Amino acid sequence: MALKKIIVSVTNDLTCDQRVDRVCRTLSGMGFGVLLAGRRLPGSLPPGHRPYATLRMHLFFRKGPLFYAEYNLRLFFLLLNRQPDLLLANDLDTLAANRLAGKILRIPVIYDSHEYFTEVPELTHRPRVKKTWEWLEKRVVPGVAAAYTVCQSIADIYTVKYGIPFRVVRNLPAPEIPANGSASPLPGSVKPPFIIYQGALNVGRGLEQAIRAMAFLPEVTLLIAGRGDREEELRQQAASSPSARIVFAGRLSPEELQPLTRHAALGFSLEEELGLNYRYALPNKLFDYIRARIPVIVSDLPEMAHIVHRYDIGMIAPSSEPQILADLFRKALFDPELRKKWHQNLEIAARELTWSKEEPVIREIFLPFLEDQ
Repeated sequence: MALKKIIVSVTNDLTCDQRVDRVCRTLSGMGFGVLLAGRRLPGSLPPGHRPYATLRMHLFFRKGPLFYAEYNLRLFFLLLNRQPDLLLANDLDTLAANRLAGKILRIPVIYDSHEYFTEVPELTHRPRVKKTWEWLEKRVVPGVAAAYTVCQSIADIYTVKYGIPFRVVRNLPAPEIPANGSASPLPGSVKPPFIIYQGALNVGRGLEQAIRAMAFLPEVTLLIAGRGDREEELRQQAASSPSARIVFAGRLSPEELQPLTRHAALGFSLEEELGLNYRYALPNKLFDYIRARIPVIVSDLPEMAHIVHRYDIGMIAPSSEPQILADLFRKALFDPELRKKWHQNLEIAARELTWSKEEPVIREIFLPFLEDQ
């Protein structure tokens, strides 16, 4: 049987997309010849050693409509030239090029929707741009050979909307970090105890409120790991609060971030309900905190709250008001009985919430395309 070639496409620079890396490793292990295609940014880290091929395009435009047009045009010709047997499009911003190339090459296109794309906060107050993405979605999602997304709530919406059965593949981590494993030394600027946030520094992540809350916790450090559109504003806000201990670590590779997270006393994911995408958020960082066995504080949103309630591994924030957040942080950090219970429950959650639970779904979706047609 000839090796089946699959091209997996993303608009990011590959280095920190753990979901896509896990999927590509699973596909490679199944016997696909995998090529992961993305883009190179000025500050991009090396992709590191992987059991599959990678390619990063140099693009002239970095954001906005010209970026999306350039990216999809470049991707379209890449897909045609490489002559794959199967295409995997990650998110709506890669799907147009995949669908057009798939139609010309007469090959199937699989769709992985990492979020409810047309309901992201960046589109909430831009109705014309939102309508453009909705128009595109209606034309390129119908006709995909298979589809999956990050949680049941979004899967249900898309299944009803397009009449296509969307499967669920959660952002669960792999491999598991052992509870008694070693951890790397802390950076000199980070003094324990510290709270960690990891992920994009974008609108609606609760970071402004968390920074204000730290003024009530002068003995605690807040470590923010990631980059995004709001980074400069957040740095300025932190600098104006000299009583707070706030450290920006920048974007870290998974290999750098994972041992650092294990040092933290608490992690948070405080997405605001800015549209349905955040309402149904079930982000990577929540599961990364669980893997590191650190308690969590999350927004009172259904998917995240369900995980925290089910395993009893932290607290639900009833409000993002800074004083309320500070009180929650303090209780979660310094209540010994709560922390003892949470750490016991985190052991259970960390063993259950691993990629081994999601990998069979990926195999079920892709196996029919691996076999000879």
